Formats: sequence, C-alpha cells, structure tokens
Amino acid sequence: MPSTGSAGKRGTRLYIAGAEEIKAGKITDIYFVRTKKILEKHGMCNTWVRAEFHSYSLPRGYDWAVFAGLEEALEILRGRKVTVYSIPEGTLFRPMDPLMVVEGPYCEFVELETPVLGALRHETSIATKAARIRVAAGDRTVLFFGLRSLHPALAPMADRAAYIGGVDGVSGTEAEPFLGLKPQGTMPHALVIVFGDPRKAWLAFDDTVDPHVPRIMLVDTFFDERYEALLAAETLKERLHGVRLDTPSSRRGNMRKIVQEVRWTLDLHGYKDVKIIVSGGLDEKEVAELRDIADGFGVGTSIAFPPSIDISMDIVEVKRGEKWVAITKRGKLPGMKQLYWCSDNPLDKRVKPWGHVPEDCPNAKPMLKKVLDNGRIVANLPSVSEIRAYVIDQLKKLNGTNDSHA
Repeated sequence: MPSTGSAGKRGTRLYIAGAEEIKAGKITDIYFVRTKKILEKHGMCNTWVRAEFHSYSLPRGYDWAVFAGLEEALEILRGRKVTVYSIPEGTLFRPMDPLMVVEGPYCEFVELETPVLGALRHETSIATKAARIRVAAGDRTVLFFGLRSLHPALAPMADRAAYIGGVDGVSGTEAEPFLGLKPQGTMPHALVIVFGDPRKAWLAFDDTVDPHVPRIMLVDTFFDERYEALLAAETLKERLHGVRLDTPSSRRGNMRKIVQEVRWTLDLHGYKDVKIIVSGGLDEKEVAELRDIADGFGVGTSIAFPPSIDISMDIVEVKRGEKWVAITKRGKLPGMKQLYWCSDNPLDKRVKPWGHVPEDCPNAKPMLKKVLDNGRIVANLPSVSEIRAYVIDQLKKLNGTNDSHA
C-alpha cells in the first residue's frame, strides 16, 4: 500500500521516470531482472550476443515506416560495454529490414531492452504517421497540435518525432530548448470566450503578441465560420495572415463545403491572400480531401496516438568460444544482417547476411554502420532538422514529386 500523509490522506505525485532511472535499467520488465539474476548465478552473464531490432509487420495499409528514436536509444545504451550498428535515423524501412544491432555481453544490456524498444517504437510510430500526413497534405503546411493527447512528460519526444516525420512546425513551448524549433500556433477558443467578443480577442492578440507571429485568427467560436472569417478580415485588414477553422463535429456538417464558403466569401470581398487553416480531428483521409482548398492543417491526436509500429528485439547470434553462431527463436531469421540501399528509390533495399553483398545490386550501399563502440558514441548524429530533410527527400523520391514539403 502507498504511504499516507500525517492527515491520513495519500499524497500526490507525477508518475514519471527520470533520465537516470531509465539509463540505470530501473524502468524495465521484471522478467529481465530475473533473467539477469539467473545468468549471474549460473556464470553466463558474460555470454556475448548480437541482438537485432526489426519490425516483421506493419499496420494494415502501411507499406513503409520511418525509423526514429535512435538518438534516445543510444543515450540509454551509452556507457554500457556494447557496440551498436544502426541504419540512419529517418530511414524509410519495410518489414524484416534490420534496423539496429547491439553486440556485447548480454547482461550489459538485458534490462535495457524495454526502454530502448519503448523509445524506438514510440518515436517511429509518431514519425511514420506524421510522414503519412505529410504525403496526404502535399505542399500544404502541417502543424502538430497533439500534446494535449499525451502525458506531458512526453511532449519534447512527440514534437521531435512529429517534426522528423515531416510536419512544418510544432506547438510545444519546450520545442525550442530541446530541439531548437520555434513553437507555432494560433489561439484557443478560451481566449475568445473570456473576452466574450471575437473582435476584442483578435485585436488583443494583435496588440500583444510579437509582430513576427503570423496573425491567424480562430473564426468559429460564436458565429458561422463564413461570418467570423469575414469579420476577422474586416477587423485586422492587411495584418490578417489567415483564419483557422476548428469546428466541432456537432456543428461541422460537410467540412469541405464550409471551407469553400469561407474561401468564396473572403475572395469576394478582396481578401484572396488570407490563408485558411483547418484543424480538429483530422487524419490522412480528411487532409487529402481538403488539400486543394485549404492552405494548411493543424493535426493532433492522429499523430500523437498513431497505429503502433511493432519493433522487436531478438538475439540472432551467440558467441560460443571464439565463433559466432547464428541462432534465434522460431519465426525469425538467424544471423547478423546488413541492409543495402540499391537505388534512388528509398524502398529498393536488400537484406543479406553480414558480409554478403547482393549480386543484383551492383551499387549496393550498406546502411547499418557503427554508431556506438564499447559504450562510446562514434558517429556524428544529425540534428532534428537534418533528419527531417532526409525524410522529406525520401518521400519526394517515393512519390515522384518536387513539392517543397513532400
């Protein structure tokens, strides 16, 4: 039972783990703790293994995923007597592609399987969904507004993963100190409700907020979207950059027709340069259906809570004496492997046993490279913006487009 305070009431706390607890292996599954104890007792703790990270299946309808979370995985493993090989963070991959390999005495990282997989799976899942939204949006702006869907401790991670996947901006205030990204966003309905008048709220925003922040006004709090959009344009005139429609489902009807009405009305009154941003319950389907008439999207829950990319870790080799023996559980392919990139097509890759070059790929480029050597990071890790650019470049090649966004 939890301890209680002097008044007999249990105290409150935030149920989060710190970085040091995670790196120390305290945030793990109990069977790994028991496994380590058994191996120590039977003198097998120094058995060397090679453990491969991979995904043998993707969510229904997914042909690829975006590998993310490598930097956090390396931070968890840093200082342990292990060597890590990995594909670059941000690489598009398919089922059965080897993503990362950890080599070393098993007890050096046995209890870290849980947090490493957690970091890789969560970031990969978010980055993949963000990339799919990016593709659906084409050249339209996409902002990530999903932090209210997540535990607050995960906010910087989610912003990082979504940005890697291809969104143009994130709303989290800690994105700047953690990632070097200026947070972006408009205003909540609460601001308008407190003022009691949309015009007073818009003017207060314009009067108070840094002039470098685009004036994008929320236009669906009290009145019809078409009416409030025109009211915002007449109130702020040339200072208005755009309007945001965040219409609740109970009032939405046909969102496309609402956007068309707003666009027609703004154009009719000479406000053709005013952008229209749509948010609220959007997923790939809605984004794709609106991208020809909307200028941008605010996407939250569908990115923050995406289908899970099922990355797992399996031992694929064990060192017996001086020889590495290929061995793994049934249903998985034994032996350490290399992933080769064969052409400009980001999905044109081959999986081969380590040291074997694919014969049908004359310009094969090996992708798994050493990034951690005996606990020390030996690779120059790219910035979040560089990883995002790498993802966008692959998406362009995948979709045969020259769009600046995807």
